[in-house]
Amino acid sequence: MMSVASKQGLLVSDSSTTSNNDQRQSSDKLSHVADIDNIWLLPDGVSDLLSEEAQKQEWLRYKLTRLLVSRGYELICPPMIEFTESLLGNASEDLKRQTFKIIDQLSGRLMGVRADITPQILRIDAHLNKMGKANKIARYCYAGHVIRTLPDGLFGSRTPLQLGAEIFGSDSLDADIELIDVLYCLINNLNLKKHLHIDIGHVAIFARLKELAGLSENDASVLMNLYANKALPELKQVCAELPMGNDFYQLAVYGHDMNALKQALSQTATQDKAIIKAVQEVQAMVAHIKNTYQSNVSVDITELGYHYHTGIVFNAYFENESQAVVRGGRFNGEGFDAASQASTAIAEELPSRSATGFSLEVTRLQRFISLNESKLVLVSFADMQGVRSDDNEKLAKDLTTKIAELRDLGHRVVRPLSSEDAPNNVTHKLILEDGEWVLRAV
Repeated sequence: MMSVASKQGLLVSDSSTTSNNDQRQSSDKLSHVADIDNIWLLPDGVSDLLSEEAQKQEWLRYKLTRLLVSRGYELICPPMIEFTESLLGNASEDLKRQTFKIIDQLSGRLMGVRADITPQILRIDAHLNKMGKANKIARYCYAGHVIRTLPDGLFGSRTPLQLGAEIFGSDSLDADIELIDVLYCLINNLNLKKHLHIDIGHVAIFARLKELAGLSENDASVLMNLYANKALPELKQVCAELPMGNDFYQLAVYGHDMNALKQALSQTATQDKAIIKAVQEVQAMVAHIKNTYQSNVSVDITELGYHYHTGIVFNAYFENESQAVVRGGRFNGEGFDAASQASTAIAEELPSRSATGFSLEVTRLQRFISLNESKLVLVSFADMQGVRSDDNEKLAKDLTTKIAELRDLGHRVVRPLSSEDAPNNVTHKLILEDGEWVLRAV
């Protein structure tokens, strides 16, 4: 016969086991919740676009690309991934750092996920030009996502939708002006001109001063970093030790006013033909924007664009944002031989392909856009079931016709699969009244 103590011991043991099981089950549940949270956790700079925001992005993509195509720009879609030899063959160190690298499981070669589309357009034009299939003056447009290892700015996206336009084969300022006109066409069609501010620069002025002074690449890099950070005291100290240092310093001091800059530069600089031409181009571009669009425009000669820019450059900002929504400018579109990684191979066979273009982050425009709210119509499940039970072919056909009419008007119509199939935010119901399908507000 088992003692009371033994019975109590057994009872204690059973209670302990039950408690441990409960704790394990509770822990498993918490772990499952944590796993769900981790599954939905996205990296910094990466986000889901749901419902309205996804519709905004697709609407912007479609509307803006149709506008570009209507102006004679050929729509092209480069691939998201390429071998690094072609994608990064002539890229700057910054672009290389921004590019994710992966191994091709078929060939074992290194591939990159594009962080910028312009180098891909350059490759495509070079190939078409070599094959004799490119227009003498070629216009391209594109819209696609890019993926970056780091965001632009503190809250920037690492997966923005990039849309752009490029002109190859013209070194005329008229090509740069055409792109400004194209940009304003896009912005005006979105009724966003009042939010826009354009900042104009010119890479050639700094580049020519660098040549005249015989500056090393290291010294030029130091100056570019100081310009970018607007660090005038440090810039003054550095320039004091450089040949033509006062000219480099004056770029930062008077780079917003072309007339004042011409007065401040040395005689060597002000009499140089390349610098004279660059100053005139900036003045002409500013005058065109002010006279044609009565828009806000400023000048910053120390804005040196991307690594591939060679001439006039421009950035577009919305309201008081510190990060540019649009970046554009002139660059050398000379053929690039991806296979040999040698820019000179095709350059010996083909004339230089001057080019100019801009890219726009569509994602950044979404907060300024409001879509017309469309009706969300739910067909009465009970009425649908009634029609099926009665095997009424006429009412079933009338329903199909009515739904098609509503969808043609831009309404969203849902045919429920069950009585529980009821989306959120339903605005109207399609019900059967006196043998007719009638739309009623909820």
